[in-house]
Amino acid sequence: MTDIKTVDLFDFEHSLAGEYLRGFEYPWQALAGIKDLIRSLGKTLDEAEYEEKAPEVWVHRTATVAPTAYLGAPCIIGPRTEVRHCAFIRGAALVGADCVVGNSVELKNVILFDHVQTPHYNYVGDSILGYYSHMGAGSITSNVKSDKTLVKASVEGERMETGLKKFGAMLGDHVEVGCNSVLNPGTVIGRGSNIYPLSAVRGTVPAGSIYKNQSEIVLKIDY
Repeated sequence: MTDIKTVDLFDFEHSLAGEYLRGFEYPWQALAGIKDLIRSLGKTLDEAEYEEKAPEVWVHRTATVAPTAYLGAPCIIGPRTEVRHCAFIRGAALVGADCVVGNSVELKNVILFDHVQTPHYNYVGDSILGYYSHMGAGSITSNVKSDKTLVKASVEGERMETGLKKFGAMLGDHVEVGCNSVLNPGTVIGRGSNIYPLSAVRGTVPAGSIYKNQSEIVLKIDY
């Protein structure tokens, strides 16, 4: 059985979006409300801890943001997070604590749990990245199908309609994505899985797996 429900992928204690995400059976169902969620959360943040740098742009006072980075509204940048040179946060981005948003990285309509790293040349759009997940250099989420039809998710071998035109990837906690990989629209990767570099991933990768290619996905011995 492939565990791709929201509760199977994420530890809700490690994101300000935890209670919000609890309300969805499948994580992609949460994508449509990220912008409103951030706006709602922003109004509740402690002003002693978060500074509203611009309208609807809240940055924790321990976070480090390069002067060349762009923070689009609405967004929240969590404690001790580092936003590096020329990062482009287009908006609707909830970035947790102790994260890295690296040079030339672009974020759009995303939730990054605590300790997520997107350190080098990543595009992450319409996606949720779980606790301690990591995107290798140059790896991206592709969030729109080439024929512009609605994205389907793979659930128990069946194709499920999501109703979404834009749906990148759902990464469970502790997922490692190898350098220069492409996560095709609707990709879901279970907790603790590793993706080989230069992979083109689509569909669902079970928890605790090593993804070598589409026809070779092996379970970790110690998972």
